[in-house]
Amino acid sequence: MPETERFTVAEAESSAVHTALACAAQVIQGPLYELQHRLSAALRPLVPHRAVAEMSAHCAHSPVKAHGEDTLASRITGAELDALAATVRPGHPWQGTAHLAGGVHPVLAVSSALTSYRPTLLTLVLPEEAPPLPAGTLALVQALWDVVTAHLDRVATEALPGMMSQSRAVAGERARAIAELSEVHTAALTGLLGTLRSRALDDATARARAVELAVDSLVELRTVAERDQALTEEPAVQAFDRLADSLRPLLRHGPVRLELAPPAEDRPLPADIARTARAVMRTVLLVALEQDPVTRVQVGWHLDAGTDELRATVRDDGPGTLGREAFAVRRAEERLTALGGRLEVDAVPGWGTTVTAALPLGTPGLPESDPLAALGPRELEVLAQLARGHRNRAIAEALHISESTVKFHVKNILSKLSVATRGEAAALAHTLHVVA
Repeated sequence: MPETERFTVAEAESSAVHTALACAAQVIQGPLYELQHRLSAALRPLVPHRAVAEMSAHCAHSPVKAHGEDTLASRITGAELDALAATVRPGHPWQGTAHLAGGVHPVLAVSSALTSYRPTLLTLVLPEEAPPLPAGTLALVQALWDVVTAHLDRVATEALPGMMSQSRAVAGERARAIAELSEVHTAALTGLLGTLRSRALDDATARARAVELAVDSLVELRTVAERDQALTEEPAVQAFDRLADSLRPLLRHGPVRLELAPPAEDRPLPADIARTARAVMRTVLLVALEQDPVTRVQVGWHLDAGTDELRATVRDDGPGTLGREAFAVRRAEERLTALGGRLEVDAVPGWGTTVTAALPLGTPGLPESDPLAALGPRELEVLAQLARGHRNRAIAEALHISESTVKFHVKNILSKLSVATRGEAAALAHTLHVVA
């Protein structure tokens, strides 16, 4: 290859790398609730698209998110994304047509396995008659999604209090999954009744079609239920094994012996509970190891049926002088409080310390005292824009929706928050840290 040609190729590769890094910085430097908006804005010059949808297990109570044209984004379902995910291999971008939002649309789908749990899926709904994208563009989108996935995985693994609290408070996607199940069930029953009541079919034909409808419906119902469970729950033993794998390297070359007591019952745990328990246990273990002397540490999980709690415990044989203040700097108690949990410290001088993180296993309903409980995901996005002082046109541009749709959402927000003006709504949003 001539020297000038090699130089041109090197320049192109360098430019692509620079573009990917710039896009990644643009996406992850903002708050998490803006991530999809920033991702869409960063990719739009490279890949024009009408909507962007994400499916991941990083947010246990909102595993499916969509942004873009309301006629598309609001109608994309988890079942559709789950079916698409089955055809996309991590690290191999796929461009084609897929069933989304109740129709068939051209899409670009990328999957990333840079996560500690399930692969994530990013789907861009392309304009009709979209041409095939260049290989370089596909590679850049894949690289960007890998960076975003790794970033989200780190945030989820650390179980930051704000993210966990928001995950528990905004359970819109769980309600959406339930709505999907109800719609499928209703459609199946309607189809069965229509078949059985039809006078144009003989008995044998009607029975055959009714059985076919029932089987198809049951398969779809099971698929939606399994997808929702896989994204929002972890088996207790598997969750504990992941904790054990992260703790062993901390003690591998030291004098302290690690004893593990996994849960006896392998019931499903809410994913955010499992993540928080792991993060707090790592924090407690690190604090325990700072004592001198410590020769033995036991880490165990117990599912208390009486209180419906996960009780995660760290026992050490240290001097027994630890107090609650030892964990304040590492935000252990703050992480637990975000999920309605608590930290218990029992120190006996000369005998050691037992630290227990108690986390409720039941998924709490949205508290009536929380003014944001009545707002949907899109209304929360509009409220965040209001809190930044943006007018309707700016909000419409930022969220890629029409001004009339913004007015509709603002009207609902004022009504649901029981405030009279946009300024009052913005002040309330700042008070409740909507834009934090």
